[in-house]
Amino acid sequence: MAKKKDYGNDSIVQLKGADRVRLRPGVIFGSNDLEGCKHALFEIISNSADEARAGVGNKIIITRFLEGSIEVQDFGRGIPLEFNKKEGIENWKLVFCEMYAGGKYDEDSYQYSLGLNGLGLCATQYTSEFMDAEVHSGGFKYTLHFEEGENIGGLHKEPYDKKDTGTRIRWKPDIKVFTEIDIPAEHFKDIIEQQAAVNNGVKFVFKNQINASKFETFEAQYNDGIVDYVKKEAGNDAFTSIQYWECERKGRDREDLNDYKVKITAAMCFSVKKQLKKYFHNSSYLEHGGSPDKAFKSAFVNQINAYLKANNKYAKNEGQINIQDIEDCIIFVVSSFSTQTSYENQTKKSITNKFIQEAMTDFFRKQLEVYFIENKMDADKIANQVLINMRARVKAENTRKTLKTSLQSKMDMTNRIQKFVDCRSKDVNEREVFIVEGDSALGACKQARDASFQAVIPVRGKILNCLKSDYDKIFKNEIITDLIKVLGCGVEVKSKAAKGLSAFDMDSLRWSKIMICTDADVDGFQIRTLILTMIYRLMPKLIEAGKVYIAESPLYEVTCGDQTYFAYNEIEMDEIKEEIGDKKYTVQRSKGLGENEAEMMALTTMNPATRRLIKVMPDDAEKTSQMFDLLLGDNLDGRKEYIADYGHLYLDAADVS
Repeated sequence: MAKKKDYGNDSIVQLKGADRVRLRPGVIFGSNDLEGCKHALFEIISNSADEARAGVGNKIIITRFLEGSIEVQDFGRGIPLEFNKKEGIENWKLVFCEMYAGGKYDEDSYQYSLGLNGLGLCATQYTSEFMDAEVHSGGFKYTLHFEEGENIGGLHKEPYDKKDTGTRIRWKPDIKVFTEIDIPAEHFKDIIEQQAAVNNGVKFVFKNQINASKFETFEAQYNDGIVDYVKKEAGNDAFTSIQYWECERKGRDREDLNDYKVKITAAMCFSVKKQLKKYFHNSSYLEHGGSPDKAFKSAFVNQINAYLKANNKYAKNEGQINIQDIEDCIIFVVSSFSTQTSYENQTKKSITNKFIQEAMTDFFRKQLEVYFIENKMDADKIANQVLINMRARVKAENTRKTLKTSLQSKMDMTNRIQKFVDCRSKDVNEREVFIVEGDSALGACKQARDASFQAVIPVRGKILNCLKSDYDKIFKNEIITDLIKVLGCGVEVKSKAAKGLSAFDMDSLRWSKIMICTDADVDGFQIRTLILTMIYRLMPKLIEAGKVYIAESPLYEVTCGDQTYFAYNEIEMDEIKEEIGDKKYTVQRSKGLGENEAEMMALTTMNPATRRLIKVMPDDAEKTSQMFDLLLGDNLDGRKEYIADYGHLYLDAADVS
C-alpha cells in the first residue's frame, strides 16, 4: 500500500502562467469538453463584437479551417500592444499573458461591453496549441506567435501603408486541454445569426473550409436587429404584428452601491406555430436567462391575467394562467446592455442583477398595458389563445394523472391482466416478456418458456392502428392499455394539445427485453407491425434504448433422418438442401406458433442460447410505421401510386387466379 504523502506547509502550490488555465479550463470556460471549447471561441468573437458596437468596424469574419484552427478578424481600432507607462509593461503581455487585464474596466473605452473581466483572450491563448495575432493600427502591423501558452519570439512591428485597421486572431484549441475540439459548422452559423441580431447593421461572415482551395460562406446581417430577427423566426405564422420596445434606466442593485445604466430592447409577436424565447445581455446569449427571464414571467403573467379578469374571460370556477400558457404562443427576444453586470459565472449564460430584473419587470408590464389598450383586437387574440393553451394544459394534466393511476398501477393478485402469465424473477435486468399472437400461441409459449424469467401476454386479434387514432380512442382500447400496464413504464404523448401528458418513466419498465413474437405469415406480419407502431408512437424511448426485439420463428422445419434443421428464410432453406445433398428429407412449412411443439418453440424462439432476435432500431420502427400508414392508412393517392410502382413485385404471392 502506497504511503500517504505528508500534508504540511510545502504542500500548498500556486499555479503560474498558462498552467492556471490549462490544468483547470473548466474554471474559466465552464468545462473541459466541447462546450468549454465553444466558450473560448465566443470570448474572441465577443471582443470583436464589442469593438464594432463601439462604432469602429462594421464587419467581422470568422473562419473555420480544415486542420482545426479558427480565425476571427475585425476592422476595429486594433488591440494596443506597445509599452504601457501606467502599468510599466508591454500591453501585449498584459492582454495575452495576464489574467484580469484589459481595456474594459471603465466606461471610457467601451460603454456597454461583454468582455468585462479581462480573462477571455488570455485564457483562450493559454488553452491553444498555437495562437497567431496580427494587429493593424497607427500605420503599423504587429504580429505575435504563441505555442501552448508561451510566447515565441516576442512582438514584431513593421510599417503598414494600407488604410485598414483591426485585429486578426487565429488559434487552434489544444486537444491536450479540451477533450474535444471539433466545433461543428452549425454552431458557428448559430453564433453569427445571434450576434447579427443583437449588433444592428454589423455583417458577420462565416467561412468554412471544405478542401484545400474551397470555402463555403455564410453571412448574417440585421439592420433592424432583433426586430428583423423576430420577423425571420415568425415568418408568415404570427397572428399579431411585431412589437418593439426600448428604454434606458439607471439604478443600483443595493442601496450602498453605485448607480449604473441599463439599456433594454425587446421585440415580440404571438404565434401558434412557432415559439421562441431568447435573452441577450451585452450581446451574449443567456441560455439560462436569470434576471430577464424572471422579469418576463412576472410581468407577462400578471398583466395578461389582469386583462383576462378585467374582460371576464375566465369561466366560472376556472383556474388561472401560468407562464407555460404564454410561452406556448410567443416569440420574444430581449437584448439588454448595462455598464455593470453580475454574471452567474464566467460562461455568461445567466445574469443576476437585481436592478435589471426590477427595471425589466416594470418596463415589460407597462409596455404590455399600453399595447393592450391601444390594440384591443390583438389583446383579445392573445388572451383567447393563452386561455386555449391553459385549458389544454389543465386537461392534459388531468389526463396524465388518470393515466398514471390506471397504467402504472401495481399488478397484484387482484389486478392482473387477462391471460397475462408472469415470471417468478423480480430482477428487471433478467426479466423478459413475449408479446404473442393469440391464445393458441400463448399455450405453446407457456410450455416452452423458462418460467423463472420469461413472461407471456397474448394479443387478442389485430390491435388498433395507433398512427391513425387519436389519444382518446387509443386509451379506451383494452388490448393497448393491457400491454401498457404489463410494460409498466407509462407512455409518452407527443402532442401540442397534450403537452405535459407524458407519464413515461424508463425506471418503471419491468423488463430487460420486450419481444414481439408472431406467425411468419401475412397476418402475423401485420400484427407485428401494429404492435411496433403502438410502441413507436406511445413509447419511442423503448426503441431508442434498444429494449424492443422481434423474436423470429422458422419458416421451414427440415427433417433428415434423426436430424432436424430450421430455415428462417428461403436462402437458408437452399443452404440446408445443399448441405443434405442427395439424402432423403421432409419439409414442413411453419404451422404457426400455436401448433408448434413446446420443445421446438423453446429451441427456436425462446431459449437465449439458440433463439434468433432482431433488435428494433429507431429507423426500422419509423420506416415500418410509415409503410404501414401508406398501405393501410388514409393516404389513398399514395397507396395507389405505390401499388402502381411496386405491385408487380408481389404478383406471385397474391391470392388471385
